[in-house]
Amino acid sequence: MGTTRQDETALAAIRDEGKAVSMGARSTLLILTTAALLVSACSDSKGNPTKPAPSSSVGQSTSLPRAGAPNVEKPLATAAAEADPCSVVKSDQIQTFGGGAVDRHRVEDLSSGKVCAWVFANGLGTISAGINTGERDGLSHLYALNAQGSGLTTFKPSEPIDGYPSVVFANGGERSYVCNLAVGVRNDLTYTIVATPGSGNPNRSDPCGMATKLGTYAVRHLKAA
Repeated sequence: MGTTRQDETALAAIRDEGKAVSMGARSTLLILTTAALLVSACSDSKGNPTKPAPSSSVGQSTSLPRAGAPNVEKPLATAAAEADPCSVVKSDQIQTFGGGAVDRHRVEDLSSGKVCAWVFANGLGTISAGINTGERDGLSHLYALNAQGSGLTTFKPSEPIDGYPSVVFANGGERSYVCNLAVGVRNDLTYTIVATPGSGNPNRSDPCGMATKLGTYAVRHLKAA
């Protein structure tokens, strides 16, 4: 799988609505879109593009998990988070662990679904997250790519986040200050986070710790919804 000319055009089209975006914010949106393409632009065994199934509140495919992925025993309802990703975690919650004040946040409508991007003040970086509706195999997709030995350059199963399995992943372009974290909220869906703390941010050396904290807030919100 790879980025097509249409994907490159879509990446180039991402712009801040009338505001100048810092280089950190631009980099994070690019990383998030690349991650979205990685976990959504796949084909079936005959080479035909897979099509996302309609979202379901709590049901999940009986064919999942596969490829050694852990089972999500208590699938979470995600419809509200899919429609409004910025409602899952509030800016004031992010300010308790993000390393600075949140300057602004906005919804990005990507090929993987809607995500919320929070931009920190004073160039302290960004963090983005949302339900990945573009890939309906959930964590099983990442586990399958790892088993095949293609499509991933980083694959690290992490500690469960409030009882839900997670994986740190990347497909090239790794940076010590960037973390892509997928949390299996259902067997067929992940909540995907991209943390990119900027220089001067106390989380700069531990972006995955930052992503885990956002994931914890998100899972608790989905449990309570």
